[in-house]
Amino acid sequence: MNYRAFVVNENDSGSFEAELKTLHSSDLPAGDVLIRVGYSSLNYKDALSFSGNKGVTRKFPHTPGIDAAGQVLSSTDVSFKVDEDVLVVGYDLGMNTPGGFGEIISVPKEWVIRLPKNLSLSESMAWGTAGFTAALCVKKLLQNGLTKEQGPVLVSGASGGVGSVATMLLNKLGFEVHALTSKVEHKAFFNSIGASKVVALADFMEQPARPMLKPIYSSAIDVAGGEVLATMVKCIKYGGSVACCGLVDSISLNTTVLPFILRGINLLGVDSVELPLSEKQDMWNTVADEWSLPELEGNCQIIAPDLLDQSLRLILAGQAKGRFILKH
Repeated sequence: MNYRAFVVNENDSGSFEAELKTLHSSDLPAGDVLIRVGYSSLNYKDALSFSGNKGVTRKFPHTPGIDAAGQVLSSTDVSFKVDEDVLVVGYDLGMNTPGGFGEIISVPKEWVIRLPKNLSLSESMAWGTAGFTAALCVKKLLQNGLTKEQGPVLVSGASGGVGSVATMLLNKLGFEVHALTSKVEHKAFFNSIGASKVVALADFMEQPARPMLKPIYSSAIDVAGGEVLATMVKCIKYGGSVACCGLVDSISLNTTVLPFILRGINLLGVDSVELPLSEKQDMWNTVADEWSLPELEGNCQIIAPDLLDQSLRLILAGQAKGRFILKH
């Protein structure tokens, strides 16, 4: 069966280029479930794979796309029916296994999630890994005692996928949200997704180089790591938490133990890739029901495959605003 895919290749000079190619399903790795992909979504990790980052994708040519939603074409597992709506997020999809930027994927049954009844294929990709990660961050903060009465929640990278969905979800749940961003000129956008205040990244990072700063925020969600996270930790109120899920700034963290032992704050790691399938299914059921964001899809840009190159470059350059959904 022929299908089209967005394929990234390494040329003789060591640089990387991508093109839409016609491939055959027999070239896909052996898997339990063959899926015709209707939609995918664009994530920072996809942009890294597109750029040839060997920490994400080891071998090329390769088809990125860490998210995919579509219908079952065939399955060796009888519990999955032909034409059943399913989605795959995380695990190795789009990293070293051909991903959702191809019209067909072949994956192990242990990666496949049944699409919740209240969620369409396109809505699931409006969430995608980015939105799913945002939901996991919010869940961890709530599990660690976050309440609305404690004060504002700070969200870094608020114009990106994780940050924008986190802002929307926290706002839905009744929290005051402050958006930390370098794109202060987009204040209207941040207000539209539920941020009551926009905090300029440059001003935030210019605070005194002290081990602790004035405690302003009840908790925070961080996608950046590095100095952004180190500064954020200093500003959290007593007993608050920071849910950390990204490394856009750096994988390093240069801080002291003082905020942890004098204010009792919690640094919470959030992983959406290797999370057990049962926990993924439960979280997807939650976002399809009580945490639903009907307006989320309307804030996404739906693109055709021929706009993948352009859109991924925007993400790499930090110029993307909101979410991109790929429609095959």
